[in-house]
Amino acid sequence: MTIKPLADRVVLKSVAAEETTKSGIILTTAAQEKPQMAEVIAVGPGGIVDGNEVKMYVKVGDKVITSKYSGTEVKLDGEEYSIVRQADILATIE
Repeated sequence: MTIKPLADRVVLKSVAAEETTKSGIILTTAAQEKPQMAEVIAVGPGGIVDGNEVKMYVKVGDKVITSKYSGTEVKLDGEEYSIVRQADILATIE
């Protein structure tokens, strides 16, 4: 199956969370922060959202930074994805 986002939504796959601190302490899964860096997997078409025209600025393959607790978590075929609005993406990484 594939996920096809609608309107101004973007499907992201998180980059792996840090498992150790800078000083070398190993973190449990519960202690790890949600990663803010992700890769764009799919992009919606944009269009008219809430009466305003939305142009999509990200594309598949882009590495992005998102708001810390934004989006909806989805698990599909054993993989975890996050679906966010383009406005929840703070920056692209080059």
